[in-house]
Amino acid sequence: MELKTAPVPELAAKTGGSGIIHFGIALLFLLATALFIHLRLTEASHYLMVAAVVGGYMALNIGANDVANNVGPAVGSKALTLGGAILIAAIFEAAGALIAGGDVVGTIKGGIIDTAAVPDKEVFIWLMIAALLAGALWLNIATAAGAPVSTTHSIVGGVLGAGIAAGGWHAANWGQMGQIAASWVISPVLGGVISAGFLYLIKRTITYQPDMQLAARKMVPLLLALMAWAFSAYLVMKGLQQIWKVSFGMATLIGLGFAIGTYFITRPRVAAAAARGENDKHTVNGMFTMPLVFSAALLSFAHGANDVANAVGPLAAINEAVVHGAVAAKAAIPIWVMLVGAIGIALGLALYGPKLIKTVGTGITDLDQMRAFCVAMAASITVIVASQLGLPVSSTHIAVGAIFGVGFLREYLKASYDRMIDVIVQHHAGRDQSIVDAYLEKFRAASIEQKGAMVAELKSSKQAFADSHLSKKERKNLKSIYRQELVKRSALMRIVAAWLITVPVSAFIGSLLFFVIRGMMLP
Repeated sequence: MELKTAPVPELAAKTGGSGIIHFGIALLFLLATALFIHLRLTEASHYLMVAAVVGGYMALNIGANDVANNVGPAVGSKALTLGGAILIAAIFEAAGALIAGGDVVGTIKGGIIDTAAVPDKEVFIWLMIAALLAGALWLNIATAAGAPVSTTHSIVGGVLGAGIAAGGWHAANWGQMGQIAASWVISPVLGGVISAGFLYLIKRTITYQPDMQLAARKMVPLLLALMAWAFSAYLVMKGLQQIWKVSFGMATLIGLGFAIGTYFITRPRVAAAAARGENDKHTVNGMFTMPLVFSAALLSFAHGANDVANAVGPLAAINEAVVHGAVAAKAAIPIWVMLVGAIGIALGLALYGPKLIKTVGTGITDLDQMRAFCVAMAASITVIVASQLGLPVSSTHIAVGAIFGVGFLREYLKASYDRMIDVIVQHHAGRDQSIVDAYLEKFRAASIEQKGAMVAELKSSKQAFADSHLSKKERKNLKSIYRQELVKRSALMRIVAAWLITVPVSAFIGSLLFFVIRGMMLP
């Protein structure tokens, strides 16, 4: 049996000359991968050639879809340009994969298929090829639709569907699948709550204060120190776990050391920036620009070290089966396998990543540097918390859920503020406009505690709303005006729908591909 080529669908629905050029570059990468395998290995090279092409296609799609979560918020907040973000992410994704990707990888992601149920080497090889191609195809479809989805869930679905097709329903670990299904809810909720909490903290302690410069001098160094702790602990626990195993306590201590150093380094710089700037949000936002650049780099490094296994895990399993004739739950990673994953992810990001970067950065809600900082913090802290609680989480769902959390908090705060303004306006109904304007100016200059006291005083006054003659229907319409939608509902529905169907659809594609392969290739 000799296979000359493997199917290579277009990576994204693009038109025009640039789309053709991008497709051509991606195709050249896949053909170069196949040629490299053909020249390097002779024995049973057709298996590895097909698997390497499919693995490269998967890596391209991981770069196109999944990497956007690491750099999208920084781009959306204008802390990084699109080109700068792509360059940083490509370098650090590849570095994470090659430096900290490890020597051994799990062949069956999440242990959802029992390898004992598929003892035949050839069946196992085609199972993994079908699973890998299924996950890549679904990522391709999601990228074309502008929906950031979980790479892990995509490959899990592909392995599940192909594994059931090959070994029957009993081959699946349904308990593990239940945990993965739970992560559909756990990941975005945790990410959203943590990011909203950080944004509210920043607003209460900095932007809601009359003297934002003084408040920033006190709070920003503490926030940056907390970020240093979170990211250093996250990097040690997740980004370096393949080459350096440390306990949670040790990771926390390492993070504490970085946090203390960061605090003393950034405190004079923040003070100088506050002194140079104005007493406004723009000055405060500028203090978070450089931390966002570092966060994009570190998140990309950790992602490359961990999620490259989604592309090379099945490929490493196939290599193990071909070279050593073993159907194994874990397999060694040859350097060429890791290179396929690392180069493919970087290339996919450069060619097709901008679409999802823009979706994550600007397509859900408006992000400034403070909001993007909260998203980055949620991305690291949620993984740390979930790891200690033993909860399965998706980095994609965390990041996107964090952006939704920021957006929905903005909606709530905006509605609350508008209601307070309405109380003031209605209380002063019929009075001279200069009196109303003077009170509103005093209200806007007050701290958050003073604002609350002023509104409470007005509400308790017998004169409050005395001159208001709004009907029940008019009040209801007023509430709908308060509810300004700062989160794009179309993006919300599209992304949530894609999340819910990722595992079922990729499982269906995986089973279908395996049945086709069995009919064409297997005896």
